[in-house]
Amino acid sequence: MKQSPNAVVKVGGSLIDCIPLLIQQIDTWAAARHQSILIVPGGGIFANSIRTFQQSFGISDNAAHWMAVLAMEQYAYYILDRIDIRFIDNLDEFKPGASILLPYGLLKRDDHGLPHSWDVTSDTIAAWVAQRTSSRLVKATDVDGICISGELQSRISSNELMDMEKTCVDTALPGFLTRYSMDCIVVNGKYPDRVLAVLADETAISTVIIGRARFKPV
Repeated sequence: MKQSPNAVVKVGGSLIDCIPLLIQQIDTWAAARHQSILIVPGGGIFANSIRTFQQSFGISDNAAHWMAVLAMEQYAYYILDRIDIRFIDNLDEFKPGASILLPYGLLKRDDHGLPHSWDVTSDTIAAWVAQRTSSRLVKATDVDGICISGELQSRISSNELMDMEKTCVDTALPGFLTRYSMDCIVVNGKYPDRVLAVLADETAISTVIIGRARFKPV
């Protein structure tokens, strides 16, 4: 039976100034517990440059999509330049500790269900990876979670999130979570202890986005 990671953690480009420390702590924590954590890098400043390029030169959404996926790999190589960590380009083998995914080759071979538009960014790609590997999904970013009228929500349904104009997740993620009845925990990666608590299934400041099929209002 193919082994799956215990969790997929999408790390945002907004964490670029503190990402080496976060991933090092995740790696140490996971290795000590014989758990496997798959890190999916965001696009960050690298993907933002593709948005600007598309506006200036009018490239297609398809071309921009693949360039943005390559931007995720640029962020991955930045991380690999800062810390000694494993990287993988497939979903076939996971070892204890943290590994960083280089997603381009994997998605080029098969990205069924992922539209090629800016609605789908590294958030939904990470969800796609988590769905393929039957893993928990965590999004580490630079905010504490999802807020409504300035108030942090401890949990929110994916349907409710779809009705919000702008949040810290990409446009396609709520629909993807609903479709596959998946959860996603949004946590502030500037506080590694919160991320580790989430991975340990402990209470932490965060927001759980709950897929419609499993959401029960309180």
